[in-house]
Amino acid sequence: MWVVAGGVRDELMFMWRRRGAIVGANLGSPDTLEHMTTSRSTIRRGYLDGPTGQIHYRRCMGRRSGGEVGEPLILLHQSPLSSTQFEAVMPALAAAGFDALALDMPGFGMSDVAAEEATLDDFATIISAGLRAMGWTSANLVGHHTGAVLGAVFAAANPQAVRKLVLNGFPLLGKAERDHFATFYFGPKDPKPDGSHLLIAWENRLRSTPAWSDIRLMHRYTVEALHRDSSNWRAFPLVISADLESVSRRIEVPTLMFTNTGEDLHAATQRAHGLRPDFFDYAELQGGSHDIIDEQPENWVREIVRYLRA
Repeated sequence: MWVVAGGVRDELMFMWRRRGAIVGANLGSPDTLEHMTTSRSTIRRGYLDGPTGQIHYRRCMGRRSGGEVGEPLILLHQSPLSSTQFEAVMPALAAAGFDALALDMPGFGMSDVAAEEATLDDFATIISAGLRAMGWTSANLVGHHTGAVLGAVFAAANPQAVRKLVLNGFPLLGKAERDHFATFYFGPKDPKPDGSHLLIAWENRLRSTPAWSDIRLMHRYTVEALHRDSSNWRAFPLVISADLESVSRRIEVPTLMFTNTGEDLHAATQRAHGLRPDFFDYAELQGGSHDIIDEQPENWVREIVRYLRA
């Protein structure tokens, strides 16, 4: 049940605030991911070249209703993970008519490491490299946490190359929040004979994920973070120290601020929407953590498709 303009919300799956007004609908009984996925939507992997070196990617090519190649969609992951973050949703996005390209950021996953003095703009060059390699002049961008920052930085500088932008968990942080997030150490772990460095990594992952719900996911994420721990932390201090208010005010493309109520950037994303409520759209899912893509893949895909097709 929806009550509009300052009313209450009762047992809702999601909220969608568009141009300052609250709107919504009952989800009913939507298709499952199995129904949305087809045998043609296979995830392929490869490398493309960019200013930071080789960029590893995952691609899942869908078709539009008329049979033509799907609409370009670039997916940008959070720290300290990789494009594996989107494996659970890429086939469904392809089945919805998108040509989904998920990129490993420099120093993450299987991509080359950026130079030590690299800036957020340098990290964001993977987007233009992806567009060029695919032969696309523009694409939709969906970024999560660090990926959302790269998407925003790129869109602010290259509006002609971005059709629509989704910023999922946008870290527009206050000082107390910056200080809090600075306590999470994702840097290199010096190996110890007793393996205690592994326990530190494990405990750090649990502590940095409020409302975590899946122990196997925590294990997978911890292992992946350790895999590139000498380089997959470098974007993090750039993100928490960036002037994202200035970046947000320069965005000119249609943009959705997207979050979920159980994640640690819920309030920050709401704050970002509040900067320009008459320009940014807003949507949120209920519950979950900042691993919402794996926790609620069907709901996540549904809201992404809803916005990009609106």
